[in-house]
Amino acid sequence: MSEEKITILIVDDSDIVRHSLKNFFNDYDFEVVTCSDGLEGIQKAAELKPAIIFLDLMMPNLDGVKMLQVIKVLDHIKNIPVIVISGNTNRTNVLAAIEAGADKVISKPLQKEIIIKSINELLGSEFLQKAKKAKVFSLSDVNDIRKKLVEMFLNSYPTKKENMQSALRRADKDVLKNIIHEFRGAGLAVGLPNLTVICSLIEDQLSGFDVNWSQINLMCDQVFSIISEIEEPDSTVEQ
Repeated sequence: MSEEKITILIVDDSDIVRHSLKNFFNDYDFEVVTCSDGLEGIQKAAELKPAIIFLDLMMPNLDGVKMLQVIKVLDHIKNIPVIVISGNTNRTNVLAAIEAGADKVISKPLQKEIIIKSINELLGSEFLQKAKKAKVFSLSDVNDIRKKLVEMFLNSYPTKKENMQSALRRADKDVLKNIIHEFRGAGLAVGLPNLTVICSLIEDQLSGFDVNWSQINLMCDQVFSIISEIEEPDSTVEQ
């Protein structure tokens, strides 16, 4: 990553939104980092300490409101300005975002003029003309964030595992696919890249017309085995 560039983080599960915003900021020669999941978004915010975060509300695994609630209680990233971008900016959604810590809420489809105006209001009118050296999070802080992410993941895991096992018994493709999609997004954030890989393979299998449920069961056993690596209280990887 170029040390001269300012980092901007975009967290949205829409490929189109991520691509559009990245193109917009590339015009300003910024370093743009994107992800599609709230858990990964927290990790990226901790690692990169971006100048600003653009955050979608509705996402799999960890939505925008929950991501906001997490980062706003973590000292080293709680002051990063967050602009929520949403396709549904009704009063309820706007209030939920603001109460969780959003600095601004803007509607989709995004308009260049609104993006510029929002950034100028939060960071000053010179931000888009001047680039400052971005700071990188310390390794110990990243480890602390990862531990919190692991705790969050494990809190919901027993219920997810039970639902998975039930879906496997019933051959319920839709329920299983939703859970696997969540695990896929969480894998990298909690330090389990193999989880992301195996879940990607399962998703591919479930997307086909002829599902081999014997194979799916074996692959799900691998999922349970991988997650067991972080189930012990003291087993969180420290690197």
